[in-house]
Amino acid sequence: METTSPAFRHTLPLQLRFNDIDLLGHVNNSVYFSFYDLGKARYFETVKAQNIDWKKADVVVANVNADFLSPIYPGEPIAVQTCTVEIGNRSFKLLQQIVNTETGQIKSVCHTVMVGFDITAGRAAPISDEWKEALCRFEGKELRKSNEI
Repeated sequence: METTSPAFRHTLPLQLRFNDIDLLGHVNNSVYFSFYDLGKARYFETVKAQNIDWKKADVVVANVNADFLSPIYPGEPIAVQTCTVEIGNRSFKLLQQIVNTETGQIKSVCHTVMVGFDITAGRAAPISDEWKEALCRFEGKELRKSNEI
């Protein structure tokens, strides 16, 4: 389980809602995925420096895994942090974490594989050079791998 984090260049503050809290008095585990989705969407808009038309999306989620490290309680100041860690020909890997913005405590860590998608053909496709260049530019480093991930 990864608990040390790279330098996250994208952080999105989150607002807890009443319905995010379950009967045990903490954020329900299913809500974390909504937080991660929101983080991904805002990250991609920042990376591409434009609003994304998701009806024409050329990347989609292929796999997502989360580790829940510590509960989130009502009133806790939290944010989701997102970065790209690796880019292949047909996919790229994201790392996200939810943190308490006052203490820095990592509440959850998420690993996501995004794949290129041809919306017209309805099937996987290579990641566009535009995506690869935008992700590397935003992260400030070369992330492209020579082999498929």
